[in-house]
Amino acid sequence: MACSASACQSNCYKTQQEEEEAVKDNNNTNSFAANISSSNNNSNSGLCLKCKANQPISSNSDGGDDARFCIDCFRGNLFGKFRFAVTSNAMIAPTDNVLVAFSGGPSSRVALQFVHEMHSKAQKNFDACRDRSLPVFGVGVAFVDESSVYSVPSNETDKVIGDVRLIVENLAPPSKELYIVSIESVYSSDSGEGRERLKKLLDAVGDATGREDLLLHLRMLALQKVASQNGYNRLLLGSCVSRIACHVISATVKGQGYSLPADVQYVDARWEIPVVLPLRDCLAKELTMLCRIDGLKTVELIRSPCTGINGLVSSFVTLLQEENPSRECTIMRTAGKLIPFHFNKIEEIDDSNVLLATRRRQKRYNLKPNESFSSESFCFICNSPLSRSDLLSLKNLESHKTSSVCCSSCQFQILPQDPSSVNELYTLLPEQLFARAKHDNLDHYSALREQIQDCLLSEGEDET
Repeated sequence: MACSASACQSNCYKTQQEEEEAVKDNNNTNSFAANISSSNNNSNSGLCLKCKANQPISSNSDGGDDARFCIDCFRGNLFGKFRFAVTSNAMIAPTDNVLVAFSGGPSSRVALQFVHEMHSKAQKNFDACRDRSLPVFGVGVAFVDESSVYSVPSNETDKVIGDVRLIVENLAPPSKELYIVSIESVYSSDSGEGRERLKKLLDAVGDATGREDLLLHLRMLALQKVASQNGYNRLLLGSCVSRIACHVISATVKGQGYSLPADVQYVDARWEIPVVLPLRDCLAKELTMLCRIDGLKTVELIRSPCTGINGLVSSFVTLLQEENPSRECTIMRTAGKLIPFHFNKIEEIDDSNVLLATRRRQKRYNLKPNESFSSESFCFICNSPLSRSDLLSLKNLESHKTSSVCCSSCQFQILPQDPSSVNELYTLLPEQLFARAKHDNLDHYSALREQIQDCLLSEGEDET
């Protein structure tokens, strides 16, 4: 006997016939809803999410932009990220001279192309203006030749350099100066002696990860040197989400958590020439696809594969990305929540040549002083900001003065453990690193230790 209550949903006393009828009605309802949903999906399936007029680039279901946007919208979306990063962080002003670091890969190739497009538009506006009061920012391109490190045959090196020259020359006017910089140019001596000293320096570092990191620091020194010598006030890198995500994991593993926020921001002004990262929000996959779509020529460099921590982290992040295409963005967003340093911004612009909208955006998105950390001490090798714990852990200040300004990562991975080998390695370092070490006044560290002397344990005291 069925329950007489019409609102009862418990099926307490339904007969078998009534149950079958209820199931049939439920199936009909679900089928109708599914047909409506399918009809709605079919009406919008296969169309660009933005313009809803063209077909997406691909039919992959991995959630990437290539499966959501058509070619025009895909390119516009990438350029929009680039332009927003540039304008919101005041990376490029009309009076600036920008040096684009070009490695030949997809990321730096897209960065060069987008900067070129902004440069061309600014030049057209300048030519169309009657009084020509608004200046046009300058653009240069720098390529670091590392053939002496990887023992690349001269004919292959010449081919790579020739391809780089061809890429820059084929860019439409205005023309851009190209600088071919050898990695051994960090030494002030002649190239032959510099190449020999560089080889001895890298051989003196026993750790594979330490050698790779040291080479990365020397590459930055070479770019800073050519930018400073040729009057550039911005250094633009093509670092993207994928590369920064790998750096976040590897830096954490190496114990560089304190200095990590300095490396993942749009702007890094701790260097003599501020470094900007306008592709910080773009994936390597997207940049590679754009190069293929637009026919942007890239250069394949002959380099040894990463080993040690860097190689393991790269493989690990690649595996994570294959399992879930949003992993790299998740890592990037998580690292972006770290509190930046005071030098992670461009000084506010007070120039009538800069558009008012740009100045307003800079004030809106720029860091506030009370939202950032302040660090006046830097590692003389990698230029990473030093934490107070790094300074407190420094011992034998008088006997090891140079090592006193190193971060813990450089001390363990780059500097040898044997004191005699350390002194030999110091003689092989570029002069600029010695100048930086002298600039970081050791009296500052001594004064800091004197201020907190009462809180320090003596050699004979037990830490527990």
